[in-house]
Amino acid sequence: MKKTPFTDIHIALGAKMHEFAGYNMPIEYSGILEEHATVCNAVGVFDVSHMGEIWVKGSKAESFLQKVLSNDISVLPIGKAQYSAIVNEQGGIVDDVIVYHYEPEKYMVVVNASNVEKDWNWFVSHNTERAELENASDGIAQLAIQGPKAQAVLQKLTKVDLSKIPYYAFAIGNIEGSAMNNIIISNTGYTGAGGFEIYFYPQYAQAIWNAIFAAGEEFGIKPIGLGARDTLRLEMGYCLYGNDLDDTTTPLEAGLGWITKFVDGNDFVGRDVLERFHSPRNT
Repeated sequence: MKKTPFTDIHIALGAKMHEFAGYNMPIEYSGILEEHATVCNAVGVFDVSHMGEIWVKGSKAESFLQKVLSNDISVLPIGKAQYSAIVNEQGGIVDDVIVYHYEPEKYMVVVNASNVEKDWNWFVSHNTERAELENASDGIAQLAIQGPKAQAVLQKLTKVDLSKIPYYAFAIGNIEGSAMNNIIISNTGYTGAGGFEIYFYPQYAQAIWNAIFAAGEEFGIKPIGLGARDTLRLEMGYCLYGNDLDDTTTPLEAGLGWITKFVDGNDFVGRDVLERFHSPRNT
């Protein structure tokens, strides 16, 4: 099994470990119900370094993403994130993703851990625009700090004013205790409890972990496993690829019509099938 930069920490803390998407991941620490409550009432930290990250760069980046994603990337400003879907020729969902508009002509697409290779191959095979693609999944670590006390914890460690980062937006900054200054600090998450997700280089993982847990001690911060992550997303009604979404389920069938934009210039793969499905004659 693959390891994240935090795997040895999870084992040392006594986490119950199990394979997930090819990684040795923590399923629970003190118990799923207790961890669920911690995130709802205080603050918890999830290791989500198993997620994949693909950079799309260059003058053709926007036109490429407009072709392979169901949402309208043309309206996404720099510093904002967008939930979207990769759709196949039959209208099914290859994956659900989050796209970050990092810089002019530079985007980061965050994909599900179980679909990294599939999504990468899909992007490469559909890259007739010749956008610059880079699979950076092995070179980026990620932590999700979630819960009503998440902002208070993280604000102790960064000069970035977190109150000025709206939902589904991000900033680039530092985390005190590490030497890295270009950390992505994103007001996103998969729990429904609010908080931030941070992206950084793996070599800074232990320093950042230690800094976050020291800053969160007064708030009762705890490490949280994938078990509680699943119960939290179920409570919020968030979709999980492989359970609620797959290659045979369309975004419209999954209740994701809001990320499926039939607008001029958004001629994405599978649009023709979804438009027929969406037609009033078929409702």
